[in-house]
Amino acid sequence: MYNSELESSYIFEKYYSIIRKEVVLCKKAVKSNDSPMLRAGDAICENKGRGTTMRKIIKKVIFTLLLLTLSASTALLAYLHFFAPDDRELSGEWTANLDMTQQAAVTALDWLQEIEGVSISLEEMGEYMQNLTVQINLTLEQTDHSKGTFYCNILPESYGACNQAAYEAFAAAFQELLAKRLQMAGYMGSTDRETMEELVDEVFGMSTVSYLMAYGPALLPSLEDLQAGYEGSGTYETEENILTRRFEGDGHDTVKVEYYIRKDSNLILSEEIGSASSGLFSDDYPIIYTLKQPQN
Repeated sequence: MYNSELESSYIFEKYYSIIRKEVVLCKKAVKSNDSPMLRAGDAICENKGRGTTMRKIIKKVIFTLLLLTLSASTALLAYLHFFAPDDRELSGEWTANLDMTQQAAVTALDWLQEIEGVSISLEEMGEYMQNLTVQINLTLEQTDHSKGTFYCNILPESYGACNQAAYEAFAAAFQELLAKRLQMAGYMGSTDRETMEELVDEVFGMSTVSYLMAYGPALLPSLEDLQAGYEGSGTYETEENILTRRFEGDGHDTVKVEYYIRKDSNLILSEEIGSASSGLFSDDYPIIYTLKQPQN
């Protein structure tokens, strides 16, 4: 009985000692993070951390792509709004000025050179004749995307004012040459413009301007010729800053085609095809239409 108790006590102490050692080892492992369980937990946490980091990176990439796309779209819209041509701006009133100065000066010079004993150069003639223009009105009305109709006409008042200004300049040059011719002939009286005007009226029974209009050369093409060359109606279409005008005849057949380069608020004639008057005036009088800005 006594031996049995001793054996039991011995076994208990032995196993108790082993358990204590395991407990001590576990505590040390916990302190040193060397426990297999802790290592497994750390691995799980590390994997979860990596997953969280990857999700954050993906979100940042997606956000960056969306931001870049939005920025590009905004920039494109801004360009289209402020810089790209807007076909709607074509609708409205456009005007062009036919420059008649050169033709009027050359025609007057040719006639004045027939006055015996005096001479005048083209440069000197140009000092009299300046800014002689006839206005053309063009109305564009958009009916579809990049398409529409047009109507073009020359104002008779504009032609009349230009013709009057041309002959007044012509008269000034004529009076000066007449004064020189009289001085060469020994005339001793006054040769100012007022005196020359009175002399012409006394001799010819009319003013200098009226005399030159009646017996001098035609300084400008006739209004009818200009109307035949520039007036008309039809359709237009635009593509890549090129505007094409198609003039229609009585039977709605295309009788003339004009091509214009659009630059800002200007339409610049670049080519004209298909009319008997094609090229008659365009070389001498380059056409540039300008959009009328609305008045505030």
